[in-house]
Amino acid sequence: TSGPGLALKIESLNLAVMAEIPLVVFDYQRSGISTGMPTKTEQGDLLFALFGRPSDSHVIILAPCSPSDCFWTAIEAVKLATKYMTPVLVLSDQFLIHSSEPWKLPELENIPNIEIEFRKNPEGFYPYIRDEKTLARPWVKVGTPGLEHRIGGLEKSHIYGNVSYDPENHDLMTKLRAQKVQRAVQDIPDVQIMGPSDGEILVVGWGSTYGHIKAAVELANSEGMKVSMIHLRHLNPLPKNLGEVLRKFKKVVVPELNLGQLSYVIRARYLVDAIGYNRVTGKPFNVSELLSFIKEEYKGLKTH
Repeated sequence: TSGPGLALKIESLNLAVMAEIPLVVFDYQRSGISTGMPTKTEQGDLLFALFGRPSDSHVIILAPCSPSDCFWTAIEAVKLATKYMTPVLVLSDQFLIHSSEPWKLPELENIPNIEIEFRKNPEGFYPYIRDEKTLARPWVKVGTPGLEHRIGGLEKSHIYGNVSYDPENHDLMTKLRAQKVQRAVQDIPDVQIMGPSDGEILVVGWGSTYGHIKAAVELANSEGMKVSMIHLRHLNPLPKNLGEVLRKFKKVVVPELNLGQLSYVIRARYLVDAIGYNRVTGKPFNVSELLSFIKEEYKGLKTH
């Protein structure tokens, strides 16, 4: 789906959060708001993906950085959704889905296996007894004898799965659903710095801006500047070492095809004064404009 289509699916997406069932949604972002410019690109749905559902509703969010990465991100999304019994949102965009690159199709045996274990044994079964490591509840095939239970949008009691209006139970279940999504960080690799591991300027990107940012950073370094970059494929939960990496640099800049949504998240989460470079023209960045922006920020750093 894309744009308004995602808005129409929020009720079902929130039902999957509450019922704790795996679901993968691909959102191909395009210029909004409303119908907007449906054939143009944008990265405008990040905050919507994070917060655009009633109540405290948390999902895993991924963002592929290239056409070939879309393939691997799809596999990762299914793996995380089924392991943690939760919806996963994949944020691609109009530019990326119309891009192409040469890449070698992997051999089937080289693709990581997605382990799915359905509960079959009724002994000791309760619908919301949770895995100690992932906090996921059991997944039962519909119609499995002895494992019948109710799912739906009404709050359920911890472990037993009966409909519950108990205040303390609701508080517990809401926190467990949120903690379960954050547990996925154990399956997310640390963010890798491209360039110097600390120092002057860190450029932070996400999604389809990868190629343009990488080229601009390489040109900046070829001209004698000390510029590093990281690119985020995992937006919720964020990589566990992200805060540590951000604080190693004097200045953090965040180019985005929106009005500063990742910058907002970084400032709120890590209290880092991220500086945004933001465009909503319906077109992807070009390398020259990013290089000019980096030069200006680097010059400002040297004059203080």
